[in-house]
Amino acid sequence: MQGYGATLFDTPVGRCGLAWSGRGVTALQLPEETPEATRTRLLKRAGAPIERQPPSAIADVIEQVVALLNGVAIDLTGVALDMDRIHEFERRVYETARFIPCGETRTYGEIARAIGEPDSARRVGQALGRNPYALIVPCHRVVAAGGKSGGFSAGGGVITKLRLLEIERLATGARDDGAQMRLL
Repeated sequence: MQGYGATLFDTPVGRCGLAWSGRGVTALQLPEETPEATRTRLLKRAGAPIERQPPSAIADVIEQVVALLNGVAIDLTGVALDMDRIHEFERRVYETARFIPCGETRTYGEIARAIGEPDSARRVGQALGRNPYALIVPCHRVVAAGGKSGGFSAGGGVITKLRLLEIERLATGARDDGAQMRLL
Protein backbone atom coordinates (compact mmCIF):
# COMPACT_ATOMS: atom_id res chain seq x y z
CA MET A 1 0.00 0.00 0.00
CA GLN A 2 1.34 3.36 -0.88
CA GLY A 3 1.10 6.64 1.02
CA TYR A 4 -1.67 8.08 3.09
CA GLY A 5 -5.11 8.99 1.94
CA ALA A 6 -8.84 8.97 2.48
CA THR A 7 -11.90 8.63 0.32
CA LEU A 8 -15.68 8.55 0.59
CA PHE A 9 -17.73 5.91 -1.21
CA ASP A 10 -21.37 4.97 -1.66
CA THR A 11 -22.94 1.89 -0.08
CA PRO A 12 -26.50 0.61 0.40
CA VAL A 13 -26.53 2.15 3.91
CA GLY A 14 -25.16 5.53 2.83
CA ARG A 15 -21.87 7.28 2.10
CA CYS A 16 -19.00 5.67 4.03
CA GLY A 17 -15.38 6.73 4.33
CA LEU A 18 -12.07 4.91 4.45
CA ALA A 19 -8.58 6.14 5.32
CA TRP A 20 -5.29 4.32 4.87
CA SER A 21 -1.55 4.50 5.37
CA GLY A 22 1.26 2.53 3.80
CA ARG A 23 0.63 -0.19 6.41
CA GLY A 24 -3.13 -0.63 5.98
CA VAL A 25 -6.54 0.80 6.79
CA THR A 26 -6.42 3.46 9.51
CA ALA A 27 -10.19 4.08 9.69
CA LEU A 28 -13.48 2.98 8.19
CA GLN A 29 -16.34 5.36 8.89
CA LEU A 30 -19.99 4.39 8.62
CA PRO A 31 -22.40 7.06 7.36
CA GLU A 32 -23.24 10.03 9.54
CA GLU A 33 -26.22 12.35 9.02
CA THR A 34 -24.57 13.96 5.99
CA PRO A 35 -21.60 13.09 3.74
CA GLU A 36 -19.80 16.14 5.16
CA ALA A 37 -20.27 14.83 8.72
CA THR A 38 -18.93 11.45 7.57
CA ARG A 39 -15.91 13.15 6.00
CA THR A 40 -15.25 15.24 9.12
CA ARG A 41 -15.41 12.27 11.48
CA LEU A 42 -13.26 10.12 9.17
CA LEU A 43 -10.54 12.73 8.81
CA LYS A 44 -10.52 13.37 12.58
CA ARG A 45 -10.24 9.64 13.39
CA ALA A 46 -7.57 9.03 10.78
CA GLY A 47 -5.36 12.01 11.54
CA ALA A 48 -6.55 14.22 8.66
CA PRO A 49 -5.10 12.45 5.61
CA ILE A 50 -5.50 13.94 2.15
CA GLU A 51 -8.54 12.84 0.18
CA ARG A 52 -7.42 11.05 -2.95
CA GLN A 53 -8.07 8.14 -5.27
CA PRO A 54 -7.45 4.86 -3.42
CA PRO A 55 -4.69 2.49 -4.55
CA SER A 56 -5.84 -0.88 -5.87
CA ALA A 57 -5.48 -2.71 -2.51
CA ILE A 58 -7.73 -0.12 -0.84
CA ALA A 59 -10.17 -0.16 -3.78
CA ASP A 60 -10.45 -3.92 -3.17
CA VAL A 61 -11.28 -3.31 0.51
CA ILE A 62 -13.95 -0.79 -0.49
CA GLU A 63 -15.42 -3.30 -2.92
CA GLN A 64 -15.59 -5.91 -0.15
CA VAL A 65 -17.27 -3.47 2.26
CA VAL A 66 -19.86 -2.55 -0.36
CA ALA A 67 -20.50 -6.25 -1.03
CA LEU A 68 -20.97 -6.92 2.70
CA LEU A 69 -23.46 -4.06 2.96
CA ASN A 70 -25.23 -5.45 -0.13
CA GLY A 71 -25.85 -8.65 1.80
CA VAL A 72 -22.92 -10.81 0.70
CA ALA A 73 -21.25 -12.77 3.52
CA ILE A 74 -17.72 -11.38 3.19
CA ASP A 75 -14.76 -12.23 5.42
CA LEU A 76 -12.77 -9.06 6.10
CA THR A 77 -10.16 -10.68 8.37
CA GLY A 78 -7.51 -10.46 5.65
CA VAL A 79 -7.72 -6.67 5.41
CA ALA A 80 -4.46 -5.08 6.61
CA LEU A 81 -4.97 -2.66 9.49
CA ASP A 82 -2.58 0.04 10.63
CA MET A 83 -2.85 -0.11 14.44
CA ASP A 84 0.13 2.13 15.19
CA ARG A 85 -2.08 4.65 17.01
CA ILE A 86 -4.04 2.00 18.95
CA HIS A 87 -3.34 1.28 22.64
CA GLU A 88 -2.45 -2.29 23.62
CA PHE A 89 -5.74 -3.13 25.40
CA GLU A 90 -7.83 -1.85 22.48
CA ARG A 91 -5.60 -3.71 20.02
CA ARG A 92 -6.29 -7.00 21.83
CA VAL A 93 -10.04 -6.26 21.85
CA TYR A 94 -10.04 -5.42 18.13
CA GLU A 95 -7.93 -8.44 17.20
CA THR A 96 -10.35 -10.70 19.09
CA ALA A 97 -13.57 -9.08 17.84
CA ARG A 98 -12.24 -9.13 14.30
CA PHE A 99 -12.65 -12.89 14.11
CA ILE A 100 -16.34 -13.05 15.05
CA PRO A 101 -17.85 -14.72 11.98
CA CYS A 102 -20.35 -12.87 9.82
CA GLY A 103 -23.87 -13.57 11.08
CA GLU A 104 -22.75 -14.37 14.65
CA THR A 105 -22.42 -12.33 17.82
CA ARG A 106 -20.40 -12.43 21.04
CA THR A 107 -20.95 -10.58 24.30
CA TYR A 108 -18.67 -7.95 25.80
CA GLY A 109 -17.98 -10.45 28.58
CA GLU A 110 -16.96 -13.16 26.11
CA ILE A 111 -14.48 -10.78 24.50
CA ALA A 112 -13.14 -9.81 27.95
CA ARG A 113 -12.59 -13.47 28.84
CA ALA A 114 -11.00 -14.17 25.44
CA ILE A 115 -8.35 -11.48 26.01
CA GLY A 116 -7.65 -12.80 29.51
CA GLU A 117 -9.33 -9.96 31.42
CA PRO A 118 -12.67 -11.43 32.53
CA ASP A 119 -13.65 -8.41 34.65
CA SER A 120 -13.17 -5.89 31.85
CA ALA A 121 -16.46 -6.16 29.92
CA ARG A 122 -17.14 -2.44 30.44
CA ARG A 123 -13.66 -1.54 29.15
CA VAL A 124 -14.25 -3.82 26.15
CA GLY A 125 -17.43 -1.86 25.41
CA GLN A 126 -15.58 1.43 25.72
CA ALA A 127 -12.80 0.21 23.41
CA LEU A 128 -15.35 -0.92 20.82
CA GLY A 129 -17.04 2.48 21.11
CA ARG A 130 -13.74 3.99 19.91
CA ASN A 131 -13.23 1.38 17.17
CA PRO A 132 -11.89 3.23 14.11
CA TYR A 133 -12.32 0.18 11.86
CA ALA A 134 -16.11 -0.28 11.74
CA LEU A 135 -17.13 -3.44 9.86
CA ILE A 136 -13.51 -4.62 9.49
CA VAL A 137 -13.41 -4.93 13.28
CA PRO A 138 -17.10 -5.83 13.50
CA CYS A 139 -18.03 -4.13 16.77
CA HIS A 140 -21.69 -4.39 15.70
CA ARG A 141 -21.35 -8.15 16.33
CA VAL A 142 -20.62 -7.56 20.03
CA VAL A 143 -23.71 -7.39 22.22
CA ALA A 144 -24.57 -7.08 25.88
CA ALA A 145 -25.46 -10.03 28.08
CA GLY A 146 -29.03 -11.26 28.11
CA GLY A 147 -29.74 -10.62 24.44
CA LYS A 148 -29.52 -6.82 24.73
CA SER A 149 -27.98 -4.94 21.84
CA GLY A 150 -25.58 -2.80 23.85
CA GLY A 151 -24.49 0.55 22.49
CA PHE A 152 -23.24 1.60 19.08
CA SER A 153 -21.36 4.82 18.41
CA ALA A 154 -21.87 5.03 14.63
CA GLY A 155 -24.43 7.35 13.12
CA GLY A 156 -27.92 5.99 13.77
CA GLY A 157 -26.74 4.29 16.96
CA VAL A 158 -28.32 0.98 17.92
CA ILE A 159 -30.70 1.11 14.95
CA THR A 160 -27.67 0.97 12.63
CA LYS A 161 -26.20 -1.90 14.68
CA LEU A 162 -29.40 -3.91 14.37
CA ARG A 163 -29.60 -3.14 10.64
CA LEU A 164 -26.04 -4.41 10.11
CA LEU A 165 -26.76 -7.57 12.08
CA GLU A 166 -29.91 -8.18 10.03
CA ILE A 167 -28.01 -7.71 6.74
CA GLU A 168 -25.47 -10.29 7.90
CA ARG A 169 -28.10 -12.67 9.28
CA LEU A 170 -29.83 -12.69 5.90
CA ALA A 171 -26.52 -13.01 4.02
CA THR A 172 -25.45 -16.06 5.99
CA GLY A 173 -28.86 -17.61 6.48
CA ALA A 174 -28.16 -17.55 10.22
CA ARG A 175 -31.13 -18.57 12.31
CA ASP A 176 -32.69 -16.08 14.66
CA ASP A 177 -33.62 -18.95 17.05
CA GLY A 178 -36.56 -16.79 18.11
CA ALA A 179 -34.29 -14.76 20.36
CA GLN A 180 -35.10 -11.14 19.68
CA MET A 181 -32.33 -8.70 20.50
CA ARG A 182 -33.64 -6.13 22.95
CA LEU A 183 -32.65 -2.50 22.96
CA LEU A 184 -31.06 -1.23 26.18
